[in-house]
Amino acid sequence: MDVLVNNAGGAIGTEPVATADPTDWRTMYETNVLGTLHVTQALLPRLTAAEGTVIILSSTAGLATYEGGGGYVAAKHGAHVIAETLRLELCGRPVRVIEIAPGMVRTEEFALTRFRGDKDKADAVYAGVAEPLTADDVADTITWAVTRPPHVNIDLLVVRPRAQASNYKVHREA
Repeated sequence: MDVLVNNAGGAIGTEPVATADPTDWRTMYETNVLGTLHVTQALLPRLTAAEGTVIILSSTAGLATYEGGGGYVAAKHGAHVIAETLRLELCGRPVRVIEIAPGMVRTEEFALTRFRGDKDKADAVYAGVAEPLTADDVADTITWAVTRPPHVNIDLLVVRPRAQASNYKVHREA
């Protein structure tokens, strides 16, 4: 089974649109959108020949906006659109296109990068959240999606921790 996992990511900054640094936005766009495009284009012939699967890890940020996330949200919307468009363009060919959109995932670097190295702000993102998702949870979700029978395509799978109802509604313990 040939599988491409487009795991581009990285949020930089929390500035509002009015004062955001276009360089940060360009970096997020190039990573999340153009990175996914280049790798997918390079491997698509092999994936088609092998009846493979393209996984695009987007984000719940690609499905709903929030203040201070404009550049990241725009980039993840781009990743979401690549998945939808590619699925349409490959309809009838033996390639699955699966989008997985994680919510709150605690990793070593994600929030730290977003807050430009401010560990206190990064830690505050997860404060009081009993069990945010982990990288292992996302990997397990990917494994489940790609091990469905070849005729089954999981178009879009949103995965969040139980404590997260939306991008901006999170239950926190006192």
